[in-house]
Amino acid sequence: MNNFTKRVIFGLLYVLLIVSSSLLGPVYFYTLFFIFLIISLYEFLKLIELKSIYPYILAITAYSIAIISNNNLIVFEDDLFEKLSVSVFLIVIYFTFITALVSSRKIAIQYLGRIFLSLIYIIIPFSLLIKIPFLNFENKFDIYIILGIFVLIWANDVFAFLIGKNFGKHKLIERVSPNKTVEGFLGGFIFTFIFGYIVSKYCLSIQPIQWFTIAIIVSVFGVLGDLVESMFKRQAEIKDSSSLIPGHGGFLDRLDSIIFAIPFIYIYLFLTT
Repeated sequence: MNNFTKRVIFGLLYVLLIVSSSLLGPVYFYTLFFIFLIISLYEFLKLIELKSIYPYILAITAYSIAIISNNNLIVFEDDLFEKLSVSVFLIVIYFTFITALVSSRKIAIQYLGRIFLSLIYIIIPFSLLIKIPFLNFENKFDIYIILGIFVLIWANDVFAFLIGKNFGKHKLIERVSPNKTVEGFLGGFIFTFIFGYIVSKYCLSIQPIQWFTIAIIVSVFGVLGDLVESMFKRQAEIKDSSSLIPGHGGFLDRLDSIIFAIPFIYIYLFLTT
């Protein structure tokens, strides 16, 4: 079996897992993404050479708090000041993170710390991801919004890869990821926007303008997430975060785009729903 066949088969299995867990309900959804969280965290800790149990304790705690809040035991008032406070807090954290990463991996680890890196890069995004289906007035599990977001992520990944591979000539950021091209980025952006329109026709939980905005967030921060993970792998001198998914590498390789985009999608939806 060649690498392309493996990539297609296991890519479809990955999609099937996410779709089926969403359709089966919150318990299956929580369980699947908790498994993804722990494996991705394990792979990331290997990348930054951190041997500690504390990130796993933080992961379990944050994920549990997210589940509890989804079940109405911790509820935010529908208050603009409170929404803005939470959003500003998250924005400050993530732009501090991005600024440090743009400087270099060494500076990021030195000033932010390995445990803090694992918190904001892996743990918080997964904890926010499982809250997104509950960002409605009734606090009920909404499968359409989470599946719509994943459709946009997959559209961006697939078309950026296809267009970059076949038409890419100008490197995006060669020193970080030599395979990423400007043409691939633009192709992914255009097709993600097109899929945003299609999703808005079938997923009516939020307004079309919100889907278009999410498409933009996915296109920009999804690619940025891919570049950030490439930087960590390049510094660690490895090709993939692991070999757990044949044809794809590790779970972190498969989820890097969604991990980086989710905090900004959450902030946007938190303020507009």
